[in-house]
Amino acid sequence: MRWLLAIFVITSGCATVQPWQRGVLAQRQMLWAPQPERAAARGHVFAVREGAQGGAGDAQGACGCD
Repeated sequence: MRWLLAIFVITSGCATVQPWQRGVLAQRQMLWAPQPERAAARGHVFAVREGAQGGAGDAQGACGCD
């Protein structure tokens, strides 16, 4: 029964996008990061602070002792 509920929850978010709706979805406000330049700068600052490249989401620590 739980797997049926899980399948329903996963598939309930699917929608068909019509061609005339794609223009709205392609707007800058619909991006995951509405300001990609700012997100890139924050990622760079975070990498510098951590002392390692790719500090966002990687399994590595800042000290390099993994």
